[in-house]
Amino acid sequence: MSETTTGGTARTPELRMASGLFETLRQDLISGAFAYRPLPQMRVDGPLLRLLPAGVRAKAGYLPHAVVGVMAVLVVLVTNADSHGMPQAVLLFMGLLAAVPVLMTLVRPVGAFWVALAVTTGLSLVQNRDLTWPWSPATFTAYLAVMAVVAMRSRPRVACWLWAITLVFGAAMPVLVSSYESNVAPMAFASALVLLTVTVGNTRRQAEREVVAQQQVTAVERDRRTLLEERTTIARELHDVVAHHMSVVAIQAEAAPYRVKNPPAELEAAFVTIRENAVAALTELRRVLGVVRSADYEAPDAPQPTLASLDRLLANVREAGLSVEKTVTGAVRELPQGVELSAYRIIQEALSNSLRHAPGAAAGVEVSYVLGGLGIRVVNGPPTEKVLPSPGAGHGITGMRERVAMLEGEMTAGETAAGGYEVAVFIPVRRTSEPSASASALPSPPSSPSASPAQERSA
Repeated sequence: MSETTTGGTARTPELRMASGLFETLRQDLISGAFAYRPLPQMRVDGPLLRLLPAGVRAKAGYLPHAVVGVMAVLVVLVTNADSHGMPQAVLLFMGLLAAVPVLMTLVRPVGAFWVALAVTTGLSLVQNRDLTWPWSPATFTAYLAVMAVVAMRSRPRVACWLWAITLVFGAAMPVLVSSYESNVAPMAFASALVLLTVTVGNTRRQAEREVVAQQQVTAVERDRRTLLEERTTIARELHDVVAHHMSVVAIQAEAAPYRVKNPPAELEAAFVTIRENAVAALTELRRVLGVVRSADYEAPDAPQPTLASLDRLLANVREAGLSVEKTVTGAVRELPQGVELSAYRIIQEALSNSLRHAPGAAAGVEVSYVLGGLGIRVVNGPPTEKVLPSPGAGHGITGMRERVAMLEGEMTAGETAAGGYEVAVFIPVRRTSEPSASASALPSPPSSPSASPAQERSA
């Protein structure tokens, strides 16, 4: 189906294709051909360049500029290969003229190609045409160097245009100037080889950059997913903690009037209000946090683990092959359940990392009860056995930081001077007032045995 232009003339598919080709030629080699585009420095973070001294590595970024300069000098030197008795001054001028497009590629690469064509045309009119024409040894070398740099600094389709223009130029020169034979065949072969090599290299580097960018995006998405999963876990555990306490409040508020003989009506009404508010808050909490529960999630029958369950966790870790010692400083006291649970999970994840990443090393767990909160320090030595690849996602530190941030604490994690790893956490705990006598008189709910650490899911 043909298109119709504004003047009413139909455009055939062939005409549209030709128009598109000329449009790409205009965009790639004509529009802004002499725009200022300085050659950027080379990256110096490669595996080989990192071996160089710091002072030399800082200057290694100008290596592409030095290569272009060496090519320009080479063009001047090979001018003598086609001297045929010409004066040295004339040869030097011709060599410098042929080297101009090579140096232009440092600042105006596309314009350097057109200048290379013009220089080749001009020098071909004055040189000896018995051996090589229209490209002399100097212009042959310069032309290949210019095409290599232009193709390296442009998109892959530009290389096709460069090669096509070269063929047209080499075929048209003998017809327009004389009937001499041209060396277009050697130039066509050499230029195709150079352009193919450069294009393959460009394509490979572009693919590597895209892979690195995709890996970075994947890593960010993986961190974000891990963070959301950790927040989901924290929300579930928070639901269990708060729901447990609100249930206790409701039960005690319902049972309290029966433990007092002939309670006043005002007291009974107050406990009824307390129970209704507790039940309403529990219902609202379950409705808000229910969205984070999966369909097959079941709340644990036993309370969540606390620091009182730490000895059993350490015993399980020792059975797994990690030598670990526990140190407790300060006056041991009961902390808010959210703090206890987060502290337990942080120690559990840190010891799991020690098992995975430092096999054969010894670890130490320090729990410090201080006036303003709770301090935790888990440190392990360097591995003494072969470290096997871990199948995990490698985002345990992310989960630890999320738990600490939720409790407005501070955390540091990193390698030690001895080659091991250390995780240090401080969780602030606000001091609360002592329970009132009436609250102490209420019966406390029976405690259930803590779940085995082996049954808990690692953070």
